[in-house]
Amino acid sequence: MSQRKKTSFLIALLLIFSFITPIFVSGFINIQRAEDSSRKGDYKTASVFYAQAAKIFFWQSSLWEKAGIASAQAGDYSDAIFYIQKSNSLSEEGWVWLGTAYFQTGNVTNAISAFEKGLQTYNSATLYRLLASTQRTQKNWEAEKSALENQLKIDSNDAYAHYRFGLLLTLFNPDLAYAELQNASTLNAEVDSAVQTLITALNIADTQNNEGEKYVTIGRALGLVQEWDLALVAFEKAIELDNQNAEAWAWLGEAKQQLGQDGRAELDKALMLNRTSPNVRALRALYWTRQEKYEQVLAEYSLANEYDPTNPAWLAGIGEAHTKLGDLISALEAYQSAVELAPADATYWRLLAMFCADNNFYIEEIGLPSAQQAVSLASNDAANQDALGYIYYLSGRHANAELSFLQAIELSPEYFPAHLHLALNYIVQGNRPAAFNALTYVRDADTSGLYRESALDLLNKYFP
Repeated sequence: MSQRKKTSFLIALLLIFSFITPIFVSGFINIQRAEDSSRKGDYKTASVFYAQAAKIFFWQSSLWEKAGIASAQAGDYSDAIFYIQKSNSLSEEGWVWLGTAYFQTGNVTNAISAFEKGLQTYNSATLYRLLASTQRTQKNWEAEKSALENQLKIDSNDAYAHYRFGLLLTLFNPDLAYAELQNASTLNAEVDSAVQTLITALNIADTQNNEGEKYVTIGRALGLVQEWDLALVAFEKAIELDNQNAEAWAWLGEAKQQLGQDGRAELDKALMLNRTSPNVRALRALYWTRQEKYEQVLAEYSLANEYDPTNPAWLAGIGEAHTKLGDLISALEAYQSAVELAPADATYWRLLAMFCADNNFYIEEIGLPSAQQAVSLASNDAANQDALGYIYYLSGRHANAELSFLQAIELSPEYFPAHLHLALNYIVQGNRPAAFNALTYVRDADTSGLYRESALDLLNKYFP
C-alpha cells in the first residue's frame, strides 16, 4: 500500500473512531445511570437508560432484558414484555419477569408458557412457584400440584409450598397429605391451627368406610380453613362416588355460595334426597340467612333441632333467627336452652352474653354472668375475653373493660373486634390518642376488609 493510501486509511479510521467514541461513551453513561436509578428504586428511569444503552450496544441483548425487568419492577408490564422479547436469550430472572408481566396484563396462557420455557433451561424453584400460582388461578389443580412437587424438590424450606401441596394431596392422595401438612406446621407455626383441622379431618376420614363420606369430611375441613375452591372439588368427588348423598349435595351448595354462586339447586336436591337431615336443614338455613329470609331460617333451624335435639348449634341458630324477627324473649329462651344443653361449652355462654349486649337486654342479670362463665371455661380464647370486655364497657366498668380487651389482644393480636371495642372504651374515657391508634391499626392491618369499614366509620365519626 502506498504511503498516500496508508495516510488516507488512517485518517478514515480516526474519523470513524472520533464519531463512534462519543456514542460508546454515551452508552456506558446510560448503563451507569440505569444502575444508579435501579439502586435508588427508580425503575422507570432505569428502564429508559437500559433501553438507550441497548440501542447502542446492539450486540448485548441482555441490556434489553434489563430494560424489561426494570419496566416490570416499575409496573409497566406491557413495556416489560416488549423489551424482554428483544433479548436473544433470557436469564432465569428474565423468564420470571416475562411470565409475571404476561400474568399482570391478563395473558395467562403466555405467562404459563413463559414459566415452562424458562424451566426448560433453569431448574428454578422460583419459576415452579410462579407456575404453581398461575395454575392455581386457572383451577388446574393437577398442574399446580405437579409444579409444587417440583418446587419442593429444589427448595424444601418453603412452608407455604408444603401447606398448599398438602391441601391438594388431601384431594388426590390423602395418605401423603399428613407429612406435607406437618412439614408446613414445623416451618411456620402460623398455619398450625389450619393443619390440625385438616389432619383431624383426615383421621376421621380414615375411619369411614364410605368413600363419598370421606370426601364430605375432607371438604368440610377445607371449608373450615377457607379453601372453598378445593372444598367444592371434594364435594363433587363425593357426589361422583354417591350421587344420592344428600349432605354432599348440601355442602356443594354451600361451597358454591361461598364462591359467589347461587347454590340453591344443590340445596333443593339435598332436601329431595333427605328431608330429615339436620345438616341439610342447617345448610339451607345459612342460605336463607344470606337472603335475609328469617322466617325460613327459623323454620329450617327448628326442623334441624327437631331431628337432632342434642346439638346446641341449632338452638343458637333459632335464637339468631328470633332476634332478626324482633322476638327477643323467644331468642333469649333459645340461647339459654343452648347453654343448658352444653353447659361446659364456652361458645354458647359467649353467644348468650353477646345477644344480651347487642340488644341491651338483661345485660347485668344475664349478660355479665354469661360472659364471666365463658371466660371461666376458656380464658385463653380472645373472643371470650372480648365479650366480657364489651359487657363491662356497656355497663360502665371501663377500667375492667380495658383490661379484658387488652387481654384479648394479647391472646390474639389480630382479633380486630377487640381493637374496635377498645377504641370505643378509650373514647368514653377521653383517651382520644389511644382510640385513634386502635382504629388506625384495624384500618391498616385488616386485609380481609371485614372490620376495616367499621374502623373507617368510627374514624370518620370521631376523628373527622
